[in-house]
Amino acid sequence: MKILQLGGLSLFQSEEALVKACQKGDPKAQRRVYEKYSSRMLGVCFRYVHDDFEAEEIMIEGFVKVFEKIDTFKLEGSFEGWIRRVMVNEALMYLRRTKNAKLEMSYDNILYEPEPEQFSTQLEVDDLMKLIETLPIGYRTVFNLYAIEGYSHAEIAASLGITESTSKSQLSRARVILQNAIAQQKSTVN
Repeated sequence: MKILQLGGLSLFQSEEALVKACQKGDPKAQRRVYEKYSSRMLGVCFRYVHDDFEAEEIMIEGFVKVFEKIDTFKLEGSFEGWIRRVMVNEALMYLRRTKNAKLEMSYDNILYEPEPEQFSTQLEVDDLMKLIETLPIGYRTVFNLYAIEGYSHAEIAASLGITESTSKSQLSRARVILQNAIAQQKSTVN
């Protein structure tokens, strides 16, 4: 195992060495993984629940799951991507447990939904993330899974226990709300 010693601290030279050390239960490697990824994973968790305490609890549970299941990571693909997937799954399980996700309106029940307008805007990423945070939890969850995490509607439906048409409906409504918010911001700036 490649480990570089610097001033008494061991630094793992490669991600592979870090993962292999974690697979052997090395607490220093586990600490390094946590230190390296925790701030980004907290951001992932916060996208699903907008409470600092709850997001941190989800992240901690996620890291417990990462270290319990690290033997299933086969050193193929992105380790960070694998951790992100674990965090998203933990966030979804939390939402299911707390029943905060109100995702039950079917696309078939919508009588009228306005066609979203196409806007070209130079909103900063932070501004867009703030707008996403204002979405109702069901819309926000589906939007995050589809637009940010790259899940398909079939995967979202399976993860949340909803139909694909409900997932599509939630995404469509989230887009309309976001586009209206962007249009409103543009009109107040001009």
